[in-house]
Amino acid sequence: MRKIKYKKGRKIQPYNLEYTGIHKKTDSEMQLFVYDDANLIEFEDFNVSDLGKYVDLKKINWLNIHGLNDLHFLKTISDYFEIDNFMLADILNTTRRTRIEEQQDILFFNIKSLLPSENSDNISAEQISFLIKDGILISFQEKRSDFFTHIRERIRTHSGIVRTKKSDYLLYILLDAVMENFYITIENEEDEIEGLIDLTKESADPIILEKIERHRDNFNFLKRSIIPLRDSLYNIKSIKDDDVFDAIATENFTFFARLHQKSLELLEQIESDMGSLESASNFFFSAQTHKMNEIMKTLTIVSAIFIPLTFIVGIYGMNFKYMPELEYEQGYYTVVGGMVLIVLGMIYYFKRRRWF
Repeated sequence: MRKIKYKKGRKIQPYNLEYTGIHKKTDSEMQLFVYDDANLIEFEDFNVSDLGKYVDLKKINWLNIHGLNDLHFLKTISDYFEIDNFMLADILNTTRRTRIEEQQDILFFNIKSLLPSENSDNISAEQISFLIKDGILISFQEKRSDFFTHIRERIRTHSGIVRTKKSDYLLYILLDAVMENFYITIENEEDEIEGLIDLTKESADPIILEKIERHRDNFNFLKRSIIPLRDSLYNIKSIKDDDVFDAIATENFTFFARLHQKSLELLEQIESDMGSLESASNFFFSAQTHKMNEIMKTLTIVSAIFIPLTFIVGIYGMNFKYMPELEYEQGYYTVVGGMVLIVLGMIYYFKRRRWF
């Protein structure tokens, strides 16, 4: 079971490329969409050397790459598109935080995609990177997944405006699809929280507190993933004011502003859910304290009842030869009866004072 936190990355030199993720057995493959408003062509299982024949700079080109384990293959891709090794190293190093970078004629964006793990309280993370260069969008995924299946269908069926827009709009809907995974993950965590809150009202099992702490860790992980995304989306405003670099069209900055607003909503929801977790934790400790107080109150009442009885027994347990009551024929029954009356009187008094 993988620990839910960013791993401390080793200090890798930029020209010593190394994939740091966990999907080391995933074969690298690529898929190319070349389209415009009128036409669409898909290419799969082709060599990098064929890109020159298939890429059409007059149309929109989306090159989607699955699997980052084949370093020779990725180096060939980076050489073809003249991607700097520093940027390729960031694609391969999955411990990097989400960020956006504008470098020469390339716009680089990487993001963490999070989803609930099956049969576990953990969260699975995958890094996805995007490059826009000369109107070509390149996406790098650690493994094949269905994050973008609906986008491919929209392109194939000419649904919406995706075929009429350029690669910057395609980047927007891809980022939006990844951010939808955050909503799915948070919703799953909220369902777990509701179950935990119900459990705290029914049981005092310490395992509940352990689960609360585990989900608190998950929310902190989500928060650490979304905050740099929020900052990166906010920094797109600086690109808007750049007169030299035009990877994003002016009319499309509104779409990225929507993504920034979504990131703020996600963070607000996480804060609210963490407050619910804190309430569940406080309720658990309050229930434990109340239960302990009830136990102590019961023990105190029992002790208080036995104090006068112990006093009486202590008196008649003294070994004096001359004690008036020792030769009294009904002395035993009188003392026992008196002790019973004392017990009943004390119980009545405690009940009247509502001490139990």
